[in-house]
Amino acid sequence: MVLSRGDDYPIHQTSRTVRDPGTDRNLYDRFFFNGYAMAGSDAGSVFFAAAFGLYPGRNIVDGAFSVIVDGVQYNVRGSRLMGDERLDLQCGPITVDIVEPLHRLRLTIDDPTIRASLEFTGRGAPFEEPQYRYGAGHLTTFDITRMTQNGTWSGWIEAGERVGVRRLDVRAESWHGTRDRSWGSRPSGEPLPTGAPDNGTHPSPQFYWLWSPINLANELVHVDVNEWEDGSRWHENAMVCPAGGSANDIRSGHHTYELTWKPGTRHATAADFHLSFQDGRQLDVHLDAALTFFMQGVGYTHPTWRHGCYIGPDERTSDSLMLSEVNEADLLAQHVQILSKASTNDGQTGWGILEMLIFGPHTTSGFTQPFDMHP
Repeated sequence: MVLSRGDDYPIHQTSRTVRDPGTDRNLYDRFFFNGYAMAGSDAGSVFFAAAFGLYPGRNIVDGAFSVIVDGVQYNVRGSRLMGDERLDLQCGPITVDIVEPLHRLRLTIDDPTIRASLEFTGRGAPFEEPQYRYGAGHLTTFDITRMTQNGTWSGWIEAGERVGVRRLDVRAESWHGTRDRSWGSRPSGEPLPTGAPDNGTHPSPQFYWLWSPINLANELVHVDVNEWEDGSRWHENAMVCPAGGSANDIRSGHHTYELTWKPGTRHATAADFHLSFQDGRQLDVHLDAALTFFMQGVGYTHPTWRHGCYIGPDERTSDSLMLSEVNEADLLAQHVQILSKASTNDGQTGWGILEMLIFGPHTTSGFTQPFDMHP
């Protein structure tokens, strides 16, 4: 066992040191952020995202930051050995600072392609999602806790090479976004041996995931759902909180939804969520897609810079995607966050995200093959 700065904080839940991952090689601790302009000429066309993860059982830290400006998605990534210190939140060009827990965090990016100084401030208390457990057959592959918080952003971003350098002034009154924190166990890094075949209840390779945090003028909304091949749900939530509200103000309910599919893809051009609550309130939220962000930019499903993979002792890279050239039927383009304009049945407006990751059959959506596209 090795002592680190974390051991001076009263956060231990076992007799082990903070750095000790126990026996789970897939233990992880991750930050995720996104942000977008809601007003002016950049509304619906500028978006950024960041991911920063620690994988104690694999001795890896990695981070990535992406920004879309002028139709180009710029991506920077870093990966390094973790060493003994879990509280060191710097990797390659990305640094995360926790300014005020559960309320304010800071992102600093320092790379030739992207430079940024950004501060997130929560617009309300974080949503604690229901415990997330998933496994096909008898093996549990995901066992995680996640909190999601909507907020404002302030600071600046400088990005660009392919169409010239652009500076974005990020102001809290016109930039909103979302962050999440998740931790637990999930597949990360190089795949582990699978062992004998598992003839369980849901043996088909399949995953269906919608995740939608929405910033309205006076209210914060969070909806997500995971479904099996037949459309039955194994994880879901529908929550609302007034802007500025505390944890006691959060209400949980149930939801149904409909998607309008983009032909030739597994992505949506619109979504309708219908939230119902015990007090009889019905909140209908309509989303119209404005811009698609490809999550491979921050490491999700990336063939080389996938989260938790060993790249080298201290490595970084950068690349870019011209959005007009991306084939949305390509395997690397399946995991997306779709920036969308929001409107509700009670007259509220705002912006939100529809995250989608769908592979394998999903009969209620018309998918019958591993990667067939919607007609």
